Amino acid sequence: MRRRELYDAASGRGGPRLLPWTSPEGKPCYLSSEGRGYLSTLADSIETVQLSMGQELLEHARAATAPGAKALSASEYRWLARRLTEAITDALRVADSRGQRIPDQEEATEDA
Repeated sequence: MRRRELYDAASGRGGPRLLPWTSPEGKPCYLSSEGRGYLSTLADSIETVQLSMGQELLEHARAATAPGAKALSASEYRWLARRLTEAITDALRVADSRGQRIPDQEEATEDA
């Protein structure tokens, strides 16, 4: 598969795109578009921010749990655990969304 076809597949041309946010009830939100509109760009930006924040949080957690690091209080460890849980949830949603937009190898071979 050529680069352009991979880009088109990853940008949502294969069906509805799982968005990086949920409804107020916690249900998944989807976008049906060509993958180049305002909401697609917004979703891309939010995914980038979520992954960047997760990376920063991971660096903080590594430093806080490194040998010789100053021990945190119980409430600080709880805060860290909650934020790490949120970051993992966001990263899994991004991975799921992007994975859904990659065509199966069989489909790619049939299209070629």
